[in-house]
Amino acid sequence: MTDSSTDAAPRKAGAKDVFKALGRARVLITLLLGFGSGLPFLLTGATLSIWLAEGDVALSAIGFISWVGLAYSFKFIWAPVVDRFDVPLLGRLGRRRGWMLLSQAVVGAALIAMAIIGPEGGLTALGAAALVTAFASATQDIVVDAWRIESAENDEDMGLLTSAYQLGYRFAILAGNALILFFATWFGWNGAYAIWGAAMAIAIGATLFAKEPVDRREIAAATGGAPPWTLRGMFDVVVGPFLNFVKTHKTAAFLMLAAISLYRLPDFVMGPMVGPFYIDLGLTKEAIGAMRLSVGLVAAFVGIAAGGLSAVRFGFGATLLLGALIGPMSNLGYTLMAMAGLSTPMFAGVLFVENFSEGFAGAALVAYMSSLTGIGYTATQYALLSSFYALLGKFLKGFSGVAVEGLEQAYPLMTAYALFFAGTALVGIPAVVLCWFLERRNRRLRRAVERPA
Repeated sequence: MTDSSTDAAPRKAGAKDVFKALGRARVLITLLLGFGSGLPFLLTGATLSIWLAEGDVALSAIGFISWVGLAYSFKFIWAPVVDRFDVPLLGRLGRRRGWMLLSQAVVGAALIAMAIIGPEGGLTALGAAALVTAFASATQDIVVDAWRIESAENDEDMGLLTSAYQLGYRFAILAGNALILFFATWFGWNGAYAIWGAAMAIAIGATLFAKEPVDRREIAAATGGAPPWTLRGMFDVVVGPFLNFVKTHKTAAFLMLAAISLYRLPDFVMGPMVGPFYIDLGLTKEAIGAMRLSVGLVAAFVGIAAGGLSAVRFGFGATLLLGALIGPMSNLGYTLMAMAGLSTPMFAGVLFVENFSEGFAGAALVAYMSSLTGIGYTATQYALLSSFYALLGKFLKGFSGVAVEGLEQAYPLMTAYALFFAGTALVGIPAVVLCWFLERRNRRLRRAVERPA
């Protein structure tokens, strides 16, 4: 939780470092908590879109139902509650552990509710269950991120726990967008979602074995100690995290927020249409799942490792800039795939680039945002940063189906998809520019620090 405005970020641990440290309880627990955080994410997004597409739901409806994911982007609104209040009854476990247990239990129950309802139960009811899942999942992200950051004993430990979290999260993403496709083939979509809901027991078990990272008295001392129900305390709960962030990073705070908010915009905007595109292209669930579990898995870990090495060698600013450059390449890959038609080698290439870029940029961004938070405001500040990271993209992706259907009025379906994916790649240009300005500023500050007095 240091000021990384000069890019003095913690060392990024690689996958080998994490696997070596899995014998340490805190690292293993962090990996399992990361798995729990990633498990529901795609089940209200890209994976849900495949389920709906197979049920012949209109593309426009699929795009609009993806708006349930906006819960992740507004989590900073209720993050102060997580920072300052204990969960009734569960508060005896500690503030962080109590919130983790509650959110994980609700995620599991809501996923099972989605399994029971299904598209046949009506899109409104299914959308409501998906919204509850997303809301509880966003709350889980708030408190797990706070637990991870506060549990770090030093900068090296921060890098190790961040990588452990990312690996667990990446395993869950692969389970939610690849492995589940096989389960959906064997047991149907309803059965697969029920199994994934029950799998949240893994995260619940990790929470029960976790240790509370920060004593309530330490939090009170860092925030001035005013009770949150007083006028001064309420002001600090709502406004304090934002004032602290701006005071720490000064004018660079706004540049950081702008860069973070646009960083993965191309991925978010194209996300809801990837599943329907696969179905319209003629790919089966088994083929998609097999490719994601083979090429996708390898590419994800190579990307995480490359991102870690780049962060250590060149710093987070340069790594973020490189991630912003390579991210939209996967969108252009989907454009080529739509133009060329069904091709296994091309599908493998596109998936490799997509998973590599996500692993590369995602790992560096998480560690970078983690380093910007301050004690006493950890949950709220990280929620603010990660909300900015996704807010605009999650709003715009709701119109993705409308965009493809609009293009389809003038072009064949595959051409419409090709133009759409190319357009989503172009929206990544502003992020490249902002990351360049941020890295340029970091270099200037580093030179000023290194210059002899």
